[in-house]
Amino acid sequence: MKQDYLVQIQQTIDYIEAHISEELSLSRLAQVARLSDFHFHRVFLSMAGETVMEYVRKRRLAISAYQVAYSDAKLIDIALDAGFQNHETFTRAFKRMFEMTPGEYRKREIKPPAYSRLNMLQRKYNPYLGGIRMEYKIITKPAFKVIGYEIRTRANGDNHKEIPAFWQEYIQKELYKNIPNRVHKDSPVELGICYNFDMGSDSFSYLIGMEAETFDGVEGEGLVCREFDGAEYAVFTTPKVPREQFSSSIQNTWMTVFGEWFPHSGYEHAGTPEFELYDERSNPELAEIQMDIYVPVKKKA
Repeated sequence: MKQDYLVQIQQTIDYIEAHISEELSLSRLAQVARLSDFHFHRVFLSMAGETVMEYVRKRRLAISAYQVAYSDAKLIDIALDAGFQNHETFTRAFKRMFEMTPGEYRKREIKPPAYSRLNMLQRKYNPYLGGIRMEYKIITKPAFKVIGYEIRTRANGDNHKEIPAFWQEYIQKELYKNIPNRVHKDSPVELGICYNFDMGSDSFSYLIGMEAETFDGVEGEGLVCREFDGAEYAVFTTPKVPREQFSSSIQNTWMTVFGEWFPHSGYEHAGTPEFELYDERSNPELAEIQMDIYVPVKKKA
């Protein structure tokens, strides 16, 4: 039986704690988890709620704050022990998180609790049991063109605010009316595509648009034309829910894909664009709505 991803991610978290003062990279931590770099990046993000390097940064700062508060150690020694390369880098990061410098923090005699490491094994939300399977299909989608609008965001929590706001603007301004050359003319099919990932900065591009037959005659402020290569996808359909539960249903499905389906599937994330598909089943006028999630996959080596 394949090892549960929760255990693999927890082993990585424990490794981070034991090597917090050392140089830690995504590739090094992916090796600890025995996953490819990109697949590990997405698994950790989905299961922990933040990227692994963001988690490393926060752990270093939490440990540092405790030492600043409860010890007389020099700030530079605390910085180096926590894996920061110099005093300036430490001070900038500390101030971003706590809105004051380490010196000010100590002077105010703030006494934080000893924040513990993340424990994934206590957060297991829906154990995968033998015989239970998520409904899905594997498809090969040919190369396709998309016309729409895009933003650049980061998977550090900014995406959870900026993407919903982007959709709200798209709907309120009826930007979908500006998209020409649609493949689906009678019943609009909209895509929300995550692509162009930069794991170093945790940033990616998010595109809202529709498949297009051609890019001919595209006009309009902010419209972009993007072409995506053909790829193999695992396709998951969210359960039918009332509109007010739609957002949480989508998030829960993503979590289940990474937490329960991937570990036992024989596949891993291919590192290429992933997207959500909204069609007539997502019409807010319906009593219950649903949509499809397309996850690019490749067979595990």
